[in-house]
Amino acid sequence: MSAKSYPLLDRISTPVELRELSKKQLPELAEELRDFLVQSVSRSGGHFAAGLGTVELTIALHYVFNTPEDRLVWDVGHQSYPHKILTGRRDQMSTIRRKGGLAPFPKRSESPYDPFGVGHSGTSISAALGMAAGLAHAGDSSKVVAIIGDGALTSGMAFEALNHAGDLKADLLVVLNDNDMSISPNVGAVSNYLARVLSGRLYSTIREESKKVLTHMPPVWELARRVETEARHLIVPGSLFEEFGFNYLGPVDGHDLPTLVTTLHNLHELSGPRLLHVVTRKGKGYAPAEADPIKYHGIGKPFDPVTGIKPASGKKTQTYSDIFGDWACDMAQQDSRLEMITPAMREGSGLVRYSEEYPERYHDVAIAEQHAVTFAAGLACEGVKPVVAIYSSFLQRGYDQLIHDVALQNLPVLFAIDRAGLVGEDGPTHAGSFDLSFMRCLPNMVIMAPANENECRQMLYTGFSLEQPAAVRYPRGSGTGEAPEKKMTALPIGKAERAREGQQIAILAFGSMLYPALEAAEKLNATVLNMRFIKPLDETSILEAASTHELLVTVEENAVAGGAGSGVNECLAAHGVAISPLNLGLPDRYIEHASPEQMLTEAGLTGDGIQQAIEARWQAHFKLGKAAS
Repeated sequence: MSAKSYPLLDRISTPVELRELSKKQLPELAEELRDFLVQSVSRSGGHFAAGLGTVELTIALHYVFNTPEDRLVWDVGHQSYPHKILTGRRDQMSTIRRKGGLAPFPKRSESPYDPFGVGHSGTSISAALGMAAGLAHAGDSSKVVAIIGDGALTSGMAFEALNHAGDLKADLLVVLNDNDMSISPNVGAVSNYLARVLSGRLYSTIREESKKVLTHMPPVWELARRVETEARHLIVPGSLFEEFGFNYLGPVDGHDLPTLVTTLHNLHELSGPRLLHVVTRKGKGYAPAEADPIKYHGIGKPFDPVTGIKPASGKKTQTYSDIFGDWACDMAQQDSRLEMITPAMREGSGLVRYSEEYPERYHDVAIAEQHAVTFAAGLACEGVKPVVAIYSSFLQRGYDQLIHDVALQNLPVLFAIDRAGLVGEDGPTHAGSFDLSFMRCLPNMVIMAPANENECRQMLYTGFSLEQPAAVRYPRGSGTGEAPEKKMTALPIGKAERAREGQQIAILAFGSMLYPALEAAEKLNATVLNMRFIKPLDETSILEAASTHELLVTVEENAVAGGAGSGVNECLAAHGVAISPLNLGLPDRYIEHASPEQMLTEAGLTGDGIQQAIEARWQAHFKLGKAAS
């Protein structure tokens, strides 16, 4: 970072110093914090627009609540950069998302101000409720606040937690950070005044004391209750949360620091389930991000904060997501039964063009992965051919539905699984490390992994053509640059392809690991099989390789435990083949955020890493000598 001076921000190393400022100084601090955030992320990249929108909210929360004794639980963490800056990590912001640097999301081991590690939407209320219950059990009066966005509130578990919190009558504050501008007419002096009044001790005392008196006069009490309910619902959209047992307050302008501080002070003194509805603007204070918050949600590379993000120069390399998006449009044109489902991942999954060309056959179900899977199952029951476009780490959230509602009923749902394997800077919360392991054990599933772009297109066509559940899992980003063929041809199910002939050593490569395996094989003179299918496996090719080679090696970008290599081991054991393959893949630990290349190197899944592992096994179990002829 440059040596730019920030008169107030430079004085703050923790929220203790923040709380020494006067209320009048807070707006100036917000301007400094917002500018620092722009300068920082423009140099390092990272999540951006959401944090710009929560600058005032973050300041107000740390100003009012005695963190870290009081717990702030951020949902997902996209909006948590201002929180990191104010909690002693400002000087490390240039390292965020880099190997050995700050994590992209709140992380318990990183700071005492991060009471819960996050990365997937909808977890904050559940975690905060558990903390509130735990503190109550210990007799600790510390406060707990969950900060959840309006998008994350579409997650089913968020409503499960709201329901439970109301039943427990837990001492919990939920802050709903709403950056959907459709409710902006409700924001202003009147709404802010109502929020201050309704959160004040006078209102709460009168309300509770009146309740005690009037409940002994049932007809009068019922009339008073109805009048209050109807009056409040005319001016505040809180009926849903009131039904859950929450005291709803708002909406409040999330950029009005004096109102935020006053309201939060009042709420701090109350107990029981409370929900504060604040309205913010994603990208607030940085014009390009306000104009295009989706584009500025996550910044992959540094940019000039004066000119903003410029379009990439030169020809754009197609990503696997692009390949999928093109296939979806082509397949929809061929087959009117295709309907597409995504849990709020239109842009990331490459479905913008499809959503525009086939809006009546496109379903964005919001952040509701469980619903997405069962919704697809329901469509399949009626003769539709649904495709679920989903990230690998998000499919984990719909696992019961995958088992019970799709696989058990043998319904023809195709899962296009993006971000399979290591994803880089977003770290282990977003890594697709386990999908082969958790899908391979399911009856009726066909599972494929392409080694390049053309295979991806043909496998999607193959899976869509089946009358049973199928999955195609592909990595984040670009592939090998092999242009996919326009013509779509179904692959023979469960058949591998021999990619290289060699001697003594046979490498069975799954998906993205084909080319690193070929690189290692050139130095070892090894045979390489492009396995293509994880289920069903090509048992014929496996057994033939075992009978003609001295060492079998499996390589996959998935956890070794229970993965494709385990399937090969099971095949050999079932046929009584006394050979112990070398299984290479992701280790039995989480690999922390870094560049994709650094993560693959750490996992030993590069050409050199594979070669070294094979040579070590060869020397340990066979006579010393070169594998190459």
